Amino acid sequence: MNEWYQKSEAEILKELHTQKEGLSSEKASELLKEKGENILEEGRKKSTVEVFAEQFKDLLVVILMAAAVISMLSGNVESTIVIMAVIILNAVLGTVQHEKAQKSLASLKSLSSPNAKVMRDGKKTEVSSREVVPGDILILEAGDMVVADGRILNNYSLQVNESSLTGESTNVDKEDGILEISVPLADRTNMVYSGSLVTYGRAVVVVTDTGMKTEIGKIASLMNATKEKKTPLQVSLDQFSSHLATVIMAICGVVFLLSLYRKMPLLDSMMFAVALAVAAIPEALSSIVTIVQAMGTQRMAKENAIIKELKAVESLGCVSVICSDKTGTLTLNKMTVQEIYLDNQIYKPEELTLTNQLHRYLLYDAVLTNDSTISDGKGIGDPTEYALLEMAGKISVSHSTIRDLMHRLEEIPFDSGRKLMSTKYKLHGVPTILTKGAVDVLLDRTVSIRTSQGIRELTEADKEDILKQNMMFSENGLRVLAFGYKEVEESHVLSLHSENNFIFLGLISMVDPPREESKAAVADAKTAGIRPVMITGDHKITATAIAKQIGIFEEGDIAVTGAELDAMTNQELDEKIVNISVYARVSPENKIRIVDAWQRRGNIVSMTGDGVNDAPALKKADIGVAMGITGTEVSKDAASMILSDDNFATIIKAVANGRNVYRNIKNAIQFLLSGNMAGIFSVLYTSIMALPIPFAPVHLLFINLLTDSLPAIAIGMEPAEHGLLSQKPRDPKERILTKEFMTKVMIQGSLIAVSTMTAFHFGLRQSGEASASTMAFATLTLARLFHGFNCRSRHSIFRLGFKGNWYSLGSFVFGFALLSLVLFVPVMEKLFSVTSLTGSQIGIVYGLSIIPTAIIQLSKVIRDIGK
Repeated sequence: MNEWYQKSEAEILKELHTQKEGLSSEKASELLKEKGENILEEGRKKSTVEVFAEQFKDLLVVILMAAAVISMLSGNVESTIVIMAVIILNAVLGTVQHEKAQKSLASLKSLSSPNAKVMRDGKKTEVSSREVVPGDILILEAGDMVVADGRILNNYSLQVNESSLTGESTNVDKEDGILEISVPLADRTNMVYSGSLVTYGRAVVVVTDTGMKTEIGKIASLMNATKEKKTPLQVSLDQFSSHLATVIMAICGVVFLLSLYRKMPLLDSMMFAVALAVAAIPEALSSIVTIVQAMGTQRMAKENAIIKELKAVESLGCVSVICSDKTGTLTLNKMTVQEIYLDNQIYKPEELTLTNQLHRYLLYDAVLTNDSTISDGKGIGDPTEYALLEMAGKISVSHSTIRDLMHRLEEIPFDSGRKLMSTKYKLHGVPTILTKGAVDVLLDRTVSIRTSQGIRELTEADKEDILKQNMMFSENGLRVLAFGYKEVEESHVLSLHSENNFIFLGLISMVDPPREESKAAVADAKTAGIRPVMITGDHKITATAIAKQIGIFEEGDIAVTGAELDAMTNQELDEKIVNISVYARVSPENKIRIVDAWQRRGNIVSMTGDGVNDAPALKKADIGVAMGITGTEVSKDAASMILSDDNFATIIKAVANGRNVYRNIKNAIQFLLSGNMAGIFSVLYTSIMALPIPFAPVHLLFINLLTDSLPAIAIGMEPAEHGLLSQKPRDPKERILTKEFMTKVMIQGSLIAVSTMTAFHFGLRQSGEASASTMAFATLTLARLFHGFNCRSRHSIFRLGFKGNWYSLGSFVFGFALLSLVLFVPVMEKLFSVTSLTGSQIGIVYGLSIIPTAIIQLSKVIRDIGK
């Protein structure tokens, strides 16, 4: 079945039951009821209540809630209140951080123009874009937003900017003929698409599709079908929580049975188990991870990377593939004249001079056969044309001055069929036709060539030289325009027949040049073990040339088009994908397929983009990166990170920050778990040895939520270490609880537990259970505060110092002050279940607390010296 662009005008009008005079009002109303409004459907979003309820699904939260119920049954109201406060606080934080609401469709809807000019009842009228239906005859003029997909019936030099759909930065010349072969969306020159902008000319269009059946509607459907993936840290934390909960329940069950075996009352036995559960569960972990990620987002924002989703911060650390759009990200998104071919020589724009008549005539042609302008430093019109005006500015010539001196007498606008634009002026008092256009077209209409020696006949050798130079420019990704002129009689009227017998002037090549920092950023990415891939709507030759310049495309790499990608099976793509560095002329479906193929290989993929066409792939990728300057609202809403400077180099900085955030989160988890292991070992020891409970639940909650939280946050503020980018990306399948990690946690937890139980025995022998519990609580708290210094880095505190992270020292001082408040202020004794200690007992607590840190730091010093 043929597509709309492959059908004749008569076939389309017949199939849509319409005519060139437009629909009747009655028929339009019927179609509106049948087809629905020209809007995009919006998916259901979760309510705030649903999001809040989901926060209680975690198994660790369920265990804490059970602990709160047991505390309440045992009459320990304070512990119950504290535990429930912790649970609710975490749920509120999780709800506040919930950013999965689908805003993308709302932004897609906003792309539609509020009104459209259509033919109804044989008259031109304006209607709301919502009321446009298939079969409507749409009138498009420069400045209009296209409100529906349509086939062009009559074309008058129409140019449309479709960059938000296709990714191609230059305006597209439209035509009104039939395209007999199947072509990608970017090459359907007889169609216009919803969401694109008319930049030049006008056209009469028959509407073929509206609403969700438009190309934008298909993208909206893709976005609805694309599910967000959990980040590697989320997966790892989920596994950690599941394993920890299982271990906690098993140990609590054993402790509970041991207590009953020792003839302990049921409620006391349950409280013993509760104490163990509270000691084991890192209550503040989710909040700490959120805070550390938030700190990371602030650092990234200062470097022009705005993180929308906190979870994206750590995912950046294990990105192994970056699929980057070319236009505006790797390039400047601004056409710039590169080289000029005149008289068989190559010139830079600044090398031209007005004193040379050949140079002057080329300059006249470039400025006068041109409908663009520059106002307040901003180009208005076709990017290719105002690049020519900027070229003139490089030789201190104002285009407005030239235009003020010479007035356009006649013109033939650019036409995609002719591929030429011609104007008539008086140059030095002589009527002259100036023409610019495609090289091959203009050469076929040229009979002479102007050189520094004058005008002579254009020979076949001249043509070969010109075409050879044109090929060299094209192979380097440059867009080339040819310029010619001829002098005519005063009475000559400019017409299509005038476009022949030209005198050839020269070629001007231009390109959207790579950013200066792109090459270094690509090199940094490769050093960091990250594979950069270019995905663009531009032509294959242009894309490959730019990719070579910045280092993405190397010897042995492959460049493919969207059509070539469509012809590949998934198996073929999987085999070739590691060698494909450039994808050109791609569709939104192509982009999702590329991202999916890399993800099938186990890679964490970052995708950059700025247009509507990029949105589904941005959402599909592990890290979607939108452009802050040129990006559409749709792409920004679909992405998890926005570059406020549209710069590829910023992504690499963000990756370094992401790696550091993950390292800090892992160190913070090590700090929390090793401290909690000390509590678990202590409770298990007293249970096995038939000793009294060493801690009340409120003791452990005080440590976990107050004195432990600030050191953990301080660890999250640790600056990046040198050489972070020289490391390979973290394996996303790597669990937090590796053998090495858990060994470290167990050893450090054991050291703190030994000091804690030593203090407990001192108190038990000297003053009884109350003093023993207080000494154990104080020792465990202070030892964990000291332990915060151990977990900042793999290096010793003597090598790190405090200048890079004053927060670690501040958190220790604050935690020590809180502990002192509980121990030495009488009113706190009942609230926190402590008793007064003697001076010697305080001294024992302080001495025992610092021993674990002294041992750990000594081992680090020895290791640092060894390296």
